[in-house]
Amino acid sequence: MTRLSLLLAVSCLGTGVALLGGRALLASLPPLTPDTPTPTLERLRRWSPDPWQRREASLLLERQAEAAADPQRQAQLLAGQGWGPDPLAAVVLKHQALTAEALDQPARANNLWRQLLQRFPAEAASADALYALGRQSPRLRQQLLQRFPAHPAALAAAVEAGPGPGAARAGALHLARWGARWPGAQAKIETSCKPGPRGADPRQRRQLATALAELGDPQAALSCLGNGTNLPSSGLLPRDLSPSDLSPSGQIALARAWLQGDGAEQQRALTLLVALVHQSPDSPAAEEAVRLLSQQEGAASDRALRQLPARWRASAPGAAHQALAAAGGSEAKASGDSRPALQVLRRWPNDPASWDLQWDLSRRQLLAGQWSAAQTLLQAIPAERLPPPLAARQRFWLGYSQRQLGQDSAATATWQELRRRNPGGYYGWRAALRLGEGDLQRDASGDRATPRQGNSWQPLASGEAGLDRLWRLDQRTEAWETWRQRRANVPPTESPELLLEGRLRQGVGDDWTGLAQLERAALRLKPAQCQLQPQLERSLHPPRFLDLFGSAGRAQNLPMALLQGLTQQESRFTPAVRSSVGAIGLMQLMPATAAELAGQPLSPAELEDPARNVELGSRYLSGLLRQWQGEPMLAVASYNAGPGAVQGWRTDQLQRAPELWVEAIPYPETRLYVKKVLGNAWSYQQQRNQGPEPRC
Repeated sequence: MTRLSLLLAVSCLGTGVALLGGRALLASLPPLTPDTPTPTLERLRRWSPDPWQRREASLLLERQAEAAADPQRQAQLLAGQGWGPDPLAAVVLKHQALTAEALDQPARANNLWRQLLQRFPAEAASADALYALGRQSPRLRQQLLQRFPAHPAALAAAVEAGPGPGAARAGALHLARWGARWPGAQAKIETSCKPGPRGADPRQRRQLATALAELGDPQAALSCLGNGTNLPSSGLLPRDLSPSDLSPSGQIALARAWLQGDGAEQQRALTLLVALVHQSPDSPAAEEAVRLLSQQEGAASDRALRQLPARWRASAPGAAHQALAAAGGSEAKASGDSRPALQVLRRWPNDPASWDLQWDLSRRQLLAGQWSAAQTLLQAIPAERLPPPLAARQRFWLGYSQRQLGQDSAATATWQELRRRNPGGYYGWRAALRLGEGDLQRDASGDRATPRQGNSWQPLASGEAGLDRLWRLDQRTEAWETWRQRRANVPPTESPELLLEGRLRQGVGDDWTGLAQLERAALRLKPAQCQLQPQLERSLHPPRFLDLFGSAGRAQNLPMALLQGLTQQESRFTPAVRSSVGAIGLMQLMPATAAELAGQPLSPAELEDPARNVELGSRYLSGLLRQWQGEPMLAVASYNAGPGAVQGWRTDQLQRAPELWVEAIPYPETRLYVKKVLGNAWSYQQQRNQGPEPRC
């Protein structure tokens, strides 16, 4: 008996040593990633001596089987891989349960969900178990909302809550707090806003109204509060819409929406923002309110700013507003007094209000040909203190001013520095052109072969080992859901977090939100974070729908990079998106324009089809290029503003000084649109040609 016990002990010890040795061996080998060749994964899944490596290979292969819609193959790959306490086992159990459901094996699926919930109650994957098992158990659904409130499974359960009014209202309140932007949430919240004995009480309606305001629907928010019908035209707020009725974020959101409206709504926004500052003068919301106020022009905003406490009037946003007013406003002639502005720029070089002021006045001097004055303004804040997109703009125009003043060697050095730090984007293109280092393709002749869909895999580098491993093993949904649950409903604000969440959203197919967050990350990137620029640039220009753009480009003799750049700006590669004026699909075609191009009316569903939309959109863009003799600036401006408007802007300045012609476009939206589309196109072209990456 003693010998048997000894043998068992030695055997167990040997197994433990082997497992530990296997983990050490796995750590010393190149990690498996989505770029690992499939034959290598197959070999390791079958023959690797390390069980952790076999599981990782199985999970990567299972992702391929899921993409091929082959649940039988998924089940085969996952079999026997749900062992041990490692969180990856929770992922395996979840995928096994989902595969069983796809194979119409409900009993097996429920058994796997229960195993998952029992073994890994705190892992994000267990939220899916509570959701699945909760279909027949309100108690489990309630556990889901309490334990994983921000998890997508909980938000989906909240949308489905009901049918009784109490349960539906509880779901709406959950969504208002944890995920008002979740699909279906807004309608649920609006329905639950009804007052009365069986409806939401005043406290609940304030919570629901705050969510509606943050969704950008001021009328729905006020209706939820019971104030949707009696707003005075004077702009004064009704008594029962005091700053305490909405959260500070709700008040800011309400003001933003009103600022886009008519004069009375704009006045309400100014009144609300002033009241918010006085109510909470030391809060972050007060600072945001002051920044919003300072960005408005006109006598009404001047009066509103004068009503603020002295400390806020003397802050960077307040001082920048006053300096701009002293110079005559953002669209005044170049003769205004810029001395107060220079004082602001030198005192607050790191404040976004100073950056906006610098560009507003520099642009004015550039359009007037006042090169020395423009140079002084552009040099007032060192480019090294600006976020990369703004630094690129400053360097380009500083070089331009130097060239106009006869400082040719200085201009060349400035543009070379721009190319080194920011080779992509609109200003990287214009600097390359000025230096004789390249130009945008004008036709499809350079598109010799369509590259494979998607970038090569890049590490997530989140700083969280578990999250990075999920991403490395192509568990993009698991990575996103884990991040979403950990972050709760706190939106990212700093560049590293925005970059991380933007990439995670892209990983689950949400380019609409992901690209918006990545753009915000670029505009908030601090000089000390410049090492993030290469990954940010790659993520900002994802290769989507390459087969469609390649075939459409060849058919219309258009460079694929131009189609990519325009589509990114139009729809962020989201096929079902619709604009407020009725444009539909990837290239945002108006139904009437699409019908003319197709020779017959098309349904919205047809316009949401990526292939059909790109076919017609590329045909329309090709026609605009022919109309303007191949000039991309005119064609892209026409895509946004219409050929009729662009005809009135055409001057010989387009040939002499195309960058100044763009800055003189009278529609701010079109001015930005042209720079974004052509900058995107240049970045895609550089990416395709393996051009240089940004450097610190």
